[in-house]
Amino acid sequence: MRVAAAELEVDGLEKSFGDLVVLRGLDLRVQPGRILGFLGRNGAGKTTTMRCIFGLLDPDAGTVRYGGQELTRPIRRQFGYMPEERGLYPKMAVITQLVHFGRLAGMGRRPARDASMAWLDQLGLADRANDQLETLSHGNQQRVQLAAALVHGPQVLVLDEPFSGLDPVGVGEMGSVLREAAARGATILFSSHQLDLVEDLCVDVAIINAGRTVAHGDLADIRSRADSRRVEVAVAGVPWVPEGVGAVRVGGERPHVLVPASVTAEHLLAAAAGDGPVTSFRYEAPSLADLFHGAVADLPESSHGPARAASADGVARV
Repeated sequence: MRVAAAELEVDGLEKSFGDLVVLRGLDLRVQPGRILGFLGRNGAGKTTTMRCIFGLLDPDAGTVRYGGQELTRPIRRQFGYMPEERGLYPKMAVITQLVHFGRLAGMGRRPARDASMAWLDQLGLADRANDQLETLSHGNQQRVQLAAALVHGPQVLVLDEPFSGLDPVGVGEMGSVLREAAARGATILFSSHQLDLVEDLCVDVAIINAGRTVAHGDLADIRSRADSRRVEVAVAGVPWVPEGVGAVRVGGERPHVLVPASVTAEHLLAAAAGDGPVTSFRYEAPSLADLFHGAVADLPESSHGPARAASADGVARV
Protein backbone atom coordinates (compact mmCIF):
# COMPACT_ATOMS: atom_id res chain seq x y z
CA MET A 1 0.00 0.00 0.00
CA ARG A 2 1.24 3.48 -0.84
CA VAL A 3 1.45 5.73 2.21
CA ALA A 4 0.08 9.27 2.27
CA ALA A 5 2.57 11.83 1.00
CA ALA A 6 3.54 14.92 2.99
CA GLU A 7 6.55 17.14 3.52
CA LEU A 8 8.53 17.30 6.75
CA GLU A 9 9.53 20.91 7.46
CA VAL A 10 12.07 22.13 10.01
CA ASP A 11 12.27 25.91 10.36
CA GLY A 12 14.67 27.98 12.44
CA LEU A 13 15.47 25.24 14.95
CA GLU A 14 17.57 26.42 17.91
CA LYS A 15 18.83 24.37 20.83
CA SER A 16 21.39 24.96 23.55
CA PHE A 17 22.60 22.88 26.47
CA GLY A 18 23.78 25.42 29.01
CA ASP A 19 26.54 27.43 27.32
CA LEU A 20 26.84 24.94 24.46
CA VAL A 21 24.90 26.16 21.41
CA VAL A 22 24.11 23.16 19.18
CA LEU A 23 21.46 24.37 16.72
CA ARG A 24 21.47 27.92 15.35
CA GLY A 25 18.38 28.40 13.19
CA LEU A 26 18.58 25.12 11.28
CA ASP A 27 16.23 24.60 8.31
CA LEU A 28 15.29 21.38 6.49
CA ARG A 29 12.78 20.22 3.89
CA VAL A 30 12.24 16.49 3.41
CA GLN A 31 10.03 15.66 0.44
CA PRO A 32 7.67 12.64 0.26
CA GLY A 33 8.83 9.78 -1.92
CA ARG A 34 12.46 10.96 -1.72
CA ILE A 35 15.45 10.09 0.43
CA LEU A 36 17.39 12.95 1.98
CA GLY A 37 20.94 12.38 3.21
CA PHE A 38 21.55 14.43 6.36
CA LEU A 39 25.27 15.21 6.57
CA GLY A 40 27.58 16.98 8.95
CA ARG A 41 30.75 16.63 10.96
CA ASN A 42 30.63 15.04 14.41
CA GLY A 43 28.86 17.43 16.75
CA ALA A 44 27.26 19.46 13.95
CA GLY A 45 23.74 18.91 15.35
CA LYS A 46 22.30 15.98 13.38
CA THR A 47 21.22 13.82 16.31
CA THR A 48 19.89 16.82 18.23
CA THR A 49 17.76 17.75 15.21
CA MET A 50 16.34 14.23 14.99
CA ARG A 51 15.53 14.17 18.68
CA CYS A 52 13.70 17.48 18.33
CA ILE A 53 11.68 16.06 15.43
CA PHE A 54 10.53 13.21 17.68
CA GLY A 55 9.85 15.35 20.74
CA LEU A 56 12.67 13.74 22.71
CA LEU A 57 14.13 17.21 23.09
CA ASP A 58 12.27 20.51 23.19
CA PRO A 59 13.88 23.13 20.92
CA ASP A 60 14.50 26.58 22.33
CA ALA A 61 13.04 28.10 19.16
CA GLY A 62 11.80 27.05 15.74
CA THR A 63 9.09 24.70 14.48
CA VAL A 64 8.76 21.22 13.04
CA ARG A 65 5.76 20.52 10.81
CA TYR A 66 4.49 17.54 8.87
CA GLY A 67 2.01 18.21 6.08
CA GLY A 68 1.81 21.82 7.30
CA GLN A 69 0.81 20.83 10.83
CA GLU A 70 2.86 21.20 13.98
CA LEU A 71 3.75 17.82 15.39
CA THR A 72 1.49 16.15 17.93
CA ARG A 73 1.64 12.69 19.48
CA PRO A 74 -0.85 11.21 16.95
CA ILE A 75 1.18 12.65 14.06
CA ARG A 76 4.43 11.29 15.49
CA ARG A 77 2.82 7.84 15.67
CA GLN A 78 3.05 7.90 11.87
CA PHE A 79 6.84 8.26 12.13
CA GLY A 80 9.51 5.56 12.39
CA TYR A 81 12.76 6.32 14.23
CA MET A 82 16.03 4.41 14.29
CA PRO A 83 18.35 6.01 16.88
CA GLU A 84 22.11 5.74 16.61
CA GLU A 85 22.19 4.37 20.16
CA ARG A 86 19.98 1.34 19.68
CA GLY A 87 16.80 1.30 21.77
CA LEU A 88 16.01 -2.42 21.96
CA TYR A 89 15.80 -4.85 24.89
CA PRO A 90 18.74 -7.27 24.81
CA LYS A 91 17.12 -10.08 26.83
CA MET A 92 13.69 -9.91 25.18
CA ALA A 93 12.70 -12.15 22.27
CA VAL A 94 12.90 -10.38 18.92
CA ILE A 95 9.26 -10.96 17.96
CA THR A 96 7.99 -9.91 21.41
CA GLN A 97 9.60 -6.51 21.24
CA LEU A 98 8.65 -5.86 17.63
CA VAL A 99 5.02 -6.55 18.54
CA HIS A 100 5.47 -4.26 21.55
CA PHE A 101 6.70 -1.39 19.35
CA GLY A 102 3.87 -1.96 16.90
CA ARG A 103 1.36 -1.77 19.75
CA LEU A 104 2.93 1.47 21.00
CA ALA A 105 2.31 2.91 17.53
CA GLY A 106 -1.40 2.03 17.76
CA MET A 107 -1.53 -1.36 16.04
CA GLY A 108 -3.67 -4.27 17.21
CA ARG A 109 -1.84 -7.31 18.55
CA ARG A 110 -2.50 -9.57 15.55
CA PRO A 111 -1.66 -6.94 12.89
CA ALA A 112 1.49 -6.06 14.84
CA ARG A 113 2.58 -9.71 14.95
CA ASP A 114 1.82 -10.26 11.27
CA ALA A 115 3.76 -7.13 10.27
CA SER A 116 6.65 -8.09 12.55
CA MET A 117 6.97 -11.53 11.01
CA ALA A 118 6.72 -10.07 7.49
CA TRP A 119 9.62 -7.70 8.18
CA LEU A 120 11.71 -10.40 9.84
CA ASP A 121 11.14 -12.58 6.82
CA GLN A 122 12.15 -9.79 4.42
CA LEU A 123 15.27 -9.08 6.47
CA GLY A 124 16.25 -12.75 6.65
CA LEU A 125 15.56 -13.15 10.37
CA ALA A 126 12.32 -15.14 10.49
CA ASP A 127 14.13 -18.14 11.97
CA ARG A 128 15.46 -15.94 14.83
CA ALA A 129 12.07 -14.48 15.80
CA ASN A 130 11.98 -16.21 19.20
CA ASP A 131 15.65 -15.65 20.05
CA GLN A 132 16.79 -13.07 22.56
CA LEU A 133 18.16 -10.00 20.84
CA GLU A 134 21.55 -10.26 22.57
CA THR A 135 22.21 -13.61 20.86
CA LEU A 136 22.19 -11.92 17.43
CA SER A 137 25.19 -10.40 15.70
CA HIS A 138 25.58 -6.61 15.63
CA GLY A 139 24.40 -6.47 12.02
CA ASN A 140 21.33 -8.59 12.74
CA GLN A 141 20.50 -6.44 15.76
CA GLN A 142 20.51 -3.46 13.41
CA ARG A 143 18.13 -5.29 11.10
CA VAL A 144 15.79 -5.80 14.06
CA GLN A 145 16.07 -2.11 14.95
CA LEU A 146 15.10 -1.24 11.38
CA ALA A 147 12.14 -3.62 11.60
CA ALA A 148 11.06 -1.83 14.80
CA ALA A 149 11.08 1.47 12.91
CA LEU A 150 9.08 -0.02 10.02
CA VAL A 151 6.64 -2.39 11.70
CA HIS A 152 3.73 0.09 11.85
CA GLY A 153 4.04 1.24 8.22
CA PRO A 154 5.28 4.77 8.99
CA GLN A 155 4.81 7.71 6.65
CA VAL A 156 8.11 9.24 7.81
CA LEU A 157 11.40 7.47 8.49
CA VAL A 158 14.17 9.21 10.44
CA LEU A 159 17.28 7.06 10.73
CA ASP A 160 20.41 8.05 12.64
CA GLU A 161 23.49 6.31 11.16
CA PRO A 162 21.51 3.21 10.06
CA PHE A 163 24.42 1.77 8.04
CA SER A 164 27.04 2.01 10.79
CA GLY A 165 28.83 -1.31 11.28
CA LEU A 166 26.98 -3.19 8.55
CA ASP A 167 28.86 -5.43 6.12
CA PRO A 168 28.40 -4.83 2.37
CA VAL A 169 25.51 -7.33 2.19
CA GLY A 170 23.75 -5.60 5.07
CA VAL A 171 24.31 -2.19 3.49
CA GLY A 172 22.75 -3.43 0.25
CA GLU A 173 19.75 -4.92 2.04
CA MET A 174 19.08 -1.78 4.06
CA GLY A 175 19.48 0.39 0.97
CA SER A 176 16.90 -1.73 -0.85
CA VAL A 177 14.45 -1.35 2.04
CA LEU A 178 14.83 2.44 1.99
CA ARG A 179 14.37 2.61 -1.79
CA GLU A 180 11.21 0.51 -1.54
CA ALA A 181 9.85 2.70 1.27
CA ALA A 182 10.49 5.83 -0.82
CA ALA A 183 8.78 4.21 -3.82
CA ARG A 184 5.70 3.71 -1.62
CA GLY A 185 5.72 7.44 -0.87
CA ALA A 186 7.46 7.59 2.52
CA THR A 187 9.35 10.71 3.58
CA ILE A 188 12.87 9.57 4.50
CA LEU A 189 15.76 11.31 6.25
CA PHE A 190 18.91 9.50 7.32
CA SER A 191 22.28 10.62 8.59
CA SER A 192 25.55 9.02 7.57
CA HIS A 193 29.28 9.68 7.30
CA GLN A 194 29.50 7.31 4.31
CA LEU A 195 29.34 9.89 1.55
CA ASP A 196 29.61 7.41 -1.32
CA LEU A 197 26.58 5.57 0.06
CA VAL A 198 24.61 8.80 0.40
CA GLU A 199 25.53 9.76 -3.16
CA ASP A 200 24.24 6.40 -4.39
CA LEU A 201 20.97 6.34 -2.40
CA CYS A 202 19.80 9.92 -2.01
CA VAL A 203 17.98 12.30 -4.31
CA ASP A 204 18.40 15.19 -1.88
CA VAL A 205 21.07 16.15 0.65
CA ALA A 206 21.34 18.61 3.49
CA ILE A 207 24.78 19.52 4.85
CA ILE A 208 24.91 21.19 8.24
CA ASN A 209 27.75 22.71 10.21
CA ALA A 210 27.85 24.45 13.57
CA GLY A 211 24.08 24.00 13.88
CA ARG A 212 23.15 25.66 10.58
CA THR A 213 22.20 24.37 7.16
CA VAL A 214 25.01 25.27 4.76
CA ALA A 215 23.84 23.34 1.67
CA HIS A 216 20.46 21.87 0.85
CA GLY A 217 18.63 20.59 -2.22
CA ASP A 218 18.60 18.14 -5.09
CA LEU A 219 22.06 16.59 -5.20
CA ALA A 220 22.25 16.50 -8.98
CA ASP A 221 21.38 20.21 -9.14
CA ILE A 222 23.88 21.12 -6.43
CA ARG A 223 26.63 19.23 -8.23
CA SER A 224 25.86 20.67 -11.68
CA ARG A 225 25.61 24.27 -10.41
CA ALA A 226 28.61 24.16 -8.09
CA ASP A 227 31.31 26.78 -8.63
CA SER A 228 34.02 24.16 -9.20
CA ARG A 229 34.75 21.20 -11.45
CA ARG A 230 36.57 17.97 -10.67
CA VAL A 231 39.49 17.24 -13.01
CA GLU A 232 41.66 14.15 -13.45
CA VAL A 233 44.26 14.35 -16.22
CA ALA A 234 47.30 12.23 -17.06
CA VAL A 235 49.99 13.26 -19.55
CA ALA A 236 52.15 10.37 -20.73
CA GLY A 237 50.64 8.33 -17.92
CA VAL A 238 51.65 10.80 -15.20
CA PRO A 239 49.05 12.86 -13.23
CA TRP A 240 48.99 16.41 -14.55
CA VAL A 241 48.05 19.51 -12.56
CA PRO A 242 47.01 22.69 -14.39
CA GLU A 243 48.81 25.88 -13.43
CA GLY A 244 47.53 29.44 -13.16
CA VAL A 245 43.82 28.53 -12.87
CA GLY A 246 43.40 28.29 -9.10
CA ALA A 247 43.46 24.48 -9.00
CA VAL A 248 43.14 22.84 -5.58
CA ARG A 249 44.66 19.40 -5.06
CA VAL A 250 42.44 16.78 -3.39
CA GLY A 251 43.82 13.48 -2.10
CA GLY A 252 42.08 10.20 -1.37
CA GLU A 253 41.51 7.03 -3.35
CA ARG A 254 41.23 9.03 -6.57
CA PRO A 255 43.56 12.04 -6.31
CA HIS A 256 42.26 14.92 -8.41
CA VAL A 257 42.10 18.69 -8.59
CA LEU A 258 39.22 21.11 -8.32
CA VAL A 259 39.20 24.08 -10.67
CA PRO A 260 36.77 27.00 -10.98
CA ALA A 261 33.76 26.13 -13.14
CA SER A 262 34.73 29.00 -15.44
CA VAL A 263 37.77 26.96 -16.55
CA THR A 264 36.49 24.87 -19.45
CA ALA A 265 37.38 21.31 -20.39
CA GLU A 266 38.61 22.57 -23.77
CA HIS A 267 41.05 24.97 -22.10
CA LEU A 268 42.44 22.26 -19.83
CA LEU A 269 42.74 19.70 -22.61
CA ALA A 270 44.65 22.14 -24.80
CA ALA A 271 46.97 23.06 -21.93
CA ALA A 272 47.63 19.42 -21.09
CA ALA A 273 48.26 18.52 -24.75
CA GLY A 274 50.89 21.25 -24.83
CA ASP A 275 52.87 19.31 -22.22
CA GLY A 276 52.71 15.93 -23.95
CA PRO A 277 50.37 13.14 -25.01
CA VAL A 278 47.14 13.13 -22.97
CA THR A 279 46.57 9.51 -21.90
CA SER A 280 43.46 10.11 -19.75
CA PHE A 281 41.14 13.04 -19.20
CA ARG A 282 38.17 13.43 -16.87
CA TYR A 283 36.22 16.65 -16.30
CA GLU A 284 33.00 16.51 -14.29
CA ALA A 285 30.90 18.06 -11.57
CA PRO A 286 32.35 17.74 -8.06
CA SER A 287 31.48 14.65 -6.04
CA LEU A 288 29.43 14.77 -2.86
CA ALA A 289 32.67 14.40 -0.91
CA ASP A 290 34.08 17.47 -2.69
CA LEU A 291 30.91 19.43 -1.92
CA PHE A 292 30.89 18.32 1.70
CA HIS A 293 34.49 19.33 2.37
CA GLY A 294 33.95 22.63 0.57
CA ALA A 295 30.83 23.39 2.58
CA VAL A 296 32.28 22.72 6.03
CA ALA A 297 36.01 23.36 5.68
CA ASP A 298 35.96 27.08 6.46
CA LEU A 299 33.55 27.04 9.40
CA PRO A 300 34.81 25.35 12.61
CA GLU A 301 32.13 23.46 14.52
CA SER A 302 32.57 25.74 17.53
CA SER A 303 32.09 28.90 15.49
CA HIS A 304 29.46 31.38 16.61
CA GLY A 305 29.86 33.59 13.55
CA PRO A 306 27.39 34.04 10.71
CA ALA A 307 26.85 31.37 8.06
CA ARG A 308 25.18 31.52 4.67
CA ALA A 309 23.23 28.56 3.30
CA ALA A 310 23.47 27.33 -0.25
CA SER A 311 20.73 25.48 -2.09
CA ALA A 312 20.86 24.20 -5.65
CA ASP A 313 23.02 27.08 -6.80
CA GLY A 314 26.24 25.66 -5.42
CA VAL A 315 28.39 24.97 -2.42
CA ALA A 316 28.07 27.29 0.53
CA ARG A 317 30.94 29.66 1.20
CA VAL A 318 30.69 30.36 4.90
